[in-house]
Amino acid sequence: MFLVLLVLIGIGAATAAAQEVIDANAMGTSTQMGKNVSIKLIINQYSTPADKKTLSDAFAKGQNQGLVDALEKMKPVGRIQIPGTLGYDLAYVVSIPTPTGRKVRFVTNRKIAFGEAYRNTPSQAYNLTGGEINIDNQDKGKSAGVLYPAAQLVINKDGDLQIELRKNPWRLTNIIVRGETKE
Repeated sequence: MFLVLLVLIGIGAATAAAQEVIDANAMGTSTQMGKNVSIKLIINQYSTPADKKTLSDAFAKGQNQGLVDALEKMKPVGRIQIPGTLGYDLAYVVSIPTPTGRKVRFVTNRKIAFGEAYRNTPSQAYNLTGGEINIDNQDKGKSAGVLYPAAQLVINKDGDLQIELRKNPWRLTNIIVRGETKE
């Protein structure tokens, strides 16, 4: 029994070591100016090219709502923690190489809450949270990003997921990356 417990603890430790955690400070812009919160992205794995194709096909069939439906069906690849919320599953996360590091683009499968829908009747299309973090491996001080608290998704002409914003983005600063998730 003791040996089984040690094996399970070892498996848990190996799984935890495979996580990548990205901490950042989110700073409000425009009407949210002066508001600051800490966010945490916990990435267990990156999305696959098959996931990208699924989203592209879903967009072709149903535009933003097709993407929302597809994201809700996807197995979570991580989680975002934002103070004051329960957090959201990350449905899609990709890492895109850049000349100085990489860009991490993420989208949740967040459904818009009743209270938000009641207050924001102009458009139910902006019902997702997403963002992008530029990680500069050469100069950590240049790492930055944006969090889009109310966004809709489109697929651009290159077949890549693109985020369109309804409200002001939150600037992400003080990026700290721990661990590494294999792509």
